[in-house]
Amino acid sequence: MLLQQGVIFSQITKDTTALATVTILASPTKATLQNTAASLAVISRKELDKSDGIILTSVLNKIPGLYLQQGALNTIKISIRGIGSRSQYGTQKIKAYFEGIPITTAEGESTIEDLDLETIGRIEIIKGPNSTSFGSGLGGVINLFAREIPTDEFQAKSSSTYGSFGLLKQNFSVNYGKSSTLGVVNYSHLQSDGFRQNSSYDRKLLNVQGQQKISSKGELSFIGVYTQLKAYIPSSINEDDFNMHPEKAASNWAQAQGYELYDKVLIGVGYRQQLSSKWSLKTSVFSNLKKAYEPRPFNILDDKSSSIGLRSSLNYKNTLWSVPFETSLGTEMAFDEYTFSLFENRYASQPNPGSVAGDEFSKKQQKSSYQNYFLQADFSLSPKLHLETGLAFNTTRYSLRDLFAEAETMPDLAYTFGEIWSPRAGLSYSFTKTKTIYASISKGFSTPSVAETLTPEGQINTNLKPEIGWNYELGLKALGLNNKLHTELTFFSTQITNLLVARRTAEDQYIGINAGASSHIGMEFLLDYTLLQTSQYQLSTYFSAAVNRFKFKDFVDGTNDYCGNQLTAVPDTQWNAGVDLSTTSGFKLHAAFSKVSAMPLNDQNSKYTQAYSLLDFKTSYTFMVLKNLKTELSTGINNATNEQYAASILPNAVGFGQAKPRYYYPGNPRNYYGGISLSYLF
Repeated sequence: MLLQQGVIFSQITKDTTALATVTILASPTKATLQNTAASLAVISRKELDKSDGIILTSVLNKIPGLYLQQGALNTIKISIRGIGSRSQYGTQKIKAYFEGIPITTAEGESTIEDLDLETIGRIEIIKGPNSTSFGSGLGGVINLFAREIPTDEFQAKSSSTYGSFGLLKQNFSVNYGKSSTLGVVNYSHLQSDGFRQNSSYDRKLLNVQGQQKISSKGELSFIGVYTQLKAYIPSSINEDDFNMHPEKAASNWAQAQGYELYDKVLIGVGYRQQLSSKWSLKTSVFSNLKKAYEPRPFNILDDKSSSIGLRSSLNYKNTLWSVPFETSLGTEMAFDEYTFSLFENRYASQPNPGSVAGDEFSKKQQKSSYQNYFLQADFSLSPKLHLETGLAFNTTRYSLRDLFAEAETMPDLAYTFGEIWSPRAGLSYSFTKTKTIYASISKGFSTPSVAETLTPEGQINTNLKPEIGWNYELGLKALGLNNKLHTELTFFSTQITNLLVARRTAEDQYIGINAGASSHIGMEFLLDYTLLQTSQYQLSTYFSAAVNRFKFKDFVDGTNDYCGNQLTAVPDTQWNAGVDLSTTSGFKLHAAFSKVSAMPLNDQNSKYTQAYSLLDFKTSYTFMVLKNLKTELSTGINNATNEQYAASILPNAVGFGQAKPRYYYPGNPRNYYGGISLSYLF
């Protein structure tokens, strides 16, 4: 029972319209999985429950075309179809939202690892620039939705998970639901000693959500997330240490005992109104606040950021010349302010390990803002033929102020990337109730971050341009064998120009350059089959695969010509297979196997990682202790074969002085976990 890019087979009956009834929640118009002319992945809560509940790596990496690299619990990098793979540490060029609220900064960095899996009920992933209403992000969009709150129910839940390397996770939640009022409060505490040196992790999270109907046609919603984190950083290591001592931290990070510490708040208020039978309005305002402190071997970073934004859409449904259509006109805008100070780190001169702050030597303030406007119109040309059209408009602006230098000698630096238009068109045809083919063409973009726009002298490089990509896609979605077999096949080609390259100039410094073009061509395949289904149990299996040909089409960096080389830090083949067993008595078994091919560590393609395979198991048993007390026991093994592998890599790492390049973030060896969950229904 795979996440299936849409449907969980345990939820599918013999209703042949099952695919057509799966609604895409993130779409501003009423779109379904079957008639959407794009490759989508919809992950249900049942799929999330098959993981260890700590991090999304095993779940997301089952999706063909998506690759999540996990350097540590606080170091996550996601790429979709190779886009974002060359990011140094975090997820970039992919937009992310939680309950419609952007968790991507105006600079384009997303940190979905800050959210607790217990609070997530559904994930929708749009691959490539196929979403006009979300700014046509070049890599795609990840939409996360909170767990549904049942109506007419008051429930308290407590769960604990224990595992290898000092893992402990505790969750406490209370749900309250009535016909007009819904609310949930969830608190989680996750801590781990870590497999590697200097890798302990401690995160506390409080999540509050509420919905209130204020009329028969209006609804007010609220979401608030507070995160407190202290996570030590082992950093990447060189090849010798990776092979012989993968548990080691980088020596300078270990001596400095580097870590990141921050408090973060996300707040959003939304309003929905059905204005009439044809018109509807959806609006939300949101804010993100963060205060952070990060001692690093090369300096100590003390920073804070704040943002405020608005997202709104107005929908209209009608018939034009007997053709039903729905259109959505909307906007999303955000304004970020980021202030940071850099201090000397005098750890090397101290008798004991640990960072010691010295003199401040830099203080800057940067402001980022973007405005997205979109128009999307979907037409049902016939009961079988569906047309999607869209146009997005974006403006992005950066400014930088040096607060450390004299104001009269260092004026503010500002830059805008101008106006970017992103059109999209898609056509789907359902030649039977269970089989649909589609084709689409779309344009996306990715703007450089402020750091990428700066030269080594601290000036803004006004010649830098956004990456622009055209995406072409052809696909098939089908059910067969009496709805027991679900298959999806997708072919795509994304051609990117103005390729952004991060050139490393120092241990903590990168500059961005437009180095040419890249070609992203690939095939994605998904098969999900219900082997046996009786009144007592269900046995299902799945298989997914991605075969890619990601190449630098035109890439010259100085005297180096990389034309024709494989794209850095992304595998060219990736496949997954698994078996799921569930019984009416409450027993479940999940077994998953994944295979990832070797990938180049640098643009020269002179060095590659080793291919690796992972095998995971999880079992659970749910039963009632008392009339209203539901109990679940679970246990699992990750990396059951104890494979040594690189869970993440630092592309184009450079060794300074006599040091060897530190490319590798080792993955965890075999590890175990077990947990208990108690839910009481009042």
